[in-house]
Amino acid sequence: MSTARLNCGYVPLVDSAPLIVAQELNFAADEGLSLNLLRQPSWAALRDLLALGHLDAAHMLAPMPIAMSLGLSGPMARIDALMVLSVNGTVIGVSNAMAEAMRRKGWPGGFASPQDTAGPMLSALDRPLRVGVPFPYSMHRLLFEYWIGHTGLADLSKMHIITTPPPLMADAVASDEIDVFCVGEPWGSVAVGNDVGELILPGAAIWAHAPEKVLAARHAWVEENPSVVGALMRAIARAAAWLDTPKNRPLAIEILARSAHLDLPHAALDHALMGRFATQFGAAPVDVPGFLRFHDRAANFPWRSQAAWIGAEIARLAGINRDHAIAMAQRAMRPDCYRQHLGPIGVDMPGASAKIEGALTHPMAVASTRGEMILGPDAFFDGEIFDFGGAE
Repeated sequence: MSTARLNCGYVPLVDSAPLIVAQELNFAADEGLSLNLLRQPSWAALRDLLALGHLDAAHMLAPMPIAMSLGLSGPMARIDALMVLSVNGTVIGVSNAMAEAMRRKGWPGGFASPQDTAGPMLSALDRPLRVGVPFPYSMHRLLFEYWIGHTGLADLSKMHIITTPPPLMADAVASDEIDVFCVGEPWGSVAVGNDVGELILPGAAIWAHAPEKVLAARHAWVEENPSVVGALMRAIARAAAWLDTPKNRPLAIEILARSAHLDLPHAALDHALMGRFATQFGAAPVDVPGFLRFHDRAANFPWRSQAAWIGAEIARLAGINRDHAIAMAQRAMRPDCYRQHLGPIGVDMPGASAKIEGALTHPMAVASTRGEMILGPDAFFDGEIFDFGGAE
């Protein structure tokens, strides 16, 4: 069998694991693929390489294909999100000085309560907050602004949003360039390990089931290479299922820690994959159930309703027409490809490609092709639901 070589870009984060594991454990080779994994220093670099055709596929922030398709991020390029690579996995933290100021304003500490954290954070300083995010159109920023916007305690326009590549986030905290940081692991834990920052919330405390990263590719390439696309999706689906098997996590940490991939100590990777966090330097770790999912609870399914939520938030952020943004977002998300390529190998499929977001406070069985699908919880911190009227 001939082998197809694909250039696949990623940013060094724990949630790039499905691509790395697919190559390292030969799941890609079993599908006749060789993945040339190309580590990128920033999301902007990865975006440009994908748009220009230098990458065939990429590990990408969930809002990026939508922003690119809307022409809001670099040159306009129609990008498809073929499947979700990971759900959740974001942390919000603050500098040590900021954490002390928050405690003086009554913050009780902890790593679980958006309601108890917002007020002290927003009142801690007598100047606008400087908030580091990895990309202007990232789930990190959308979750942070949803949280703050729905508290009614602050004017988002008065905050300074500063784009900072994930590997540089801890350095930006240490050099007093930012007060607050929103980033994917392991870079929040690196800030804690360097004793420059404290973690205050996991992203899952804001939205319990937020699509964080997707497998992205140019629409034209997807349409021209259906057999290769299917092979890639099957390999990654297999890797995602492997990653969500608890007994495999130690080997996953070993693979990711290698210099060819993330090149970080095991301890920096352990937190996200094991769901146990030291939120302060030297503190005892706390458990964070559901911190990061690669496969369970239909994590890989590209829901049209989640695309619509992202589209609506991007419209608010960019000041563009909401209906247009939602329509483009749904076009970018490809549940049809997911069903086409993964249904025949027995992957459980939901009965619909859209749902009401935020309605599940507990796990619930739903109609699916194999009758084995459990969804939820997917609640927003404020109890709101998102029903864009497109449920099938």
